[in-house]
Amino acid sequence: MFSSKEEKRVAEEITNSSNTIGKGTFLEGNIETYGNIRVEGKVHGNIKSKSKVALGSASHVHGNITAQNADIEGEVKGKLEISELLVLKSTAVINGDIVTGKLVVEPGAVFNGTCRMGAAVKEIKIGESNGHGTRTYGAEQAKTV
Repeated sequence: MFSSKEEKRVAEEITNSSNTIGKGTFLEGNIETYGNIRVEGKVHGNIKSKSKVALGSASHVHGNITAQNADIEGEVKGKLEISELLVLKSTAVINGDIVTGKLVVEPGAVFNGTCRMGAAVKEIKIGESNGHGTRTYGAEQAKTV
């Protein structure tokens, strides 16, 4: 088995990883990651990250976003639960509720929904059962339970 130092090293590598959904890409399904994720295309599903979610100006997300931090330039239809800092850039269009620790809204950003700020956001859990009999274990593997 792995030593405690080895487990910490692997966890740190996973957390420092970056993922990108490129422009012109359409993804249907949920995304869970320990690392950062940048979306330039379209995602129809929920996004969950223990790190940062960044949405480019041409991005469209139809689903909930849960993350530690987020920078939004595109369009979101769903709930945003950001435990630390949420930045809505001038091109952002949000149709849904926001729960966040801190919020920065640039002039021009559009937000339709309710906002709770400074509230404790629940812990972000990656790899829990998604209700379809599949359990995800980081980026390494998926197993049926």
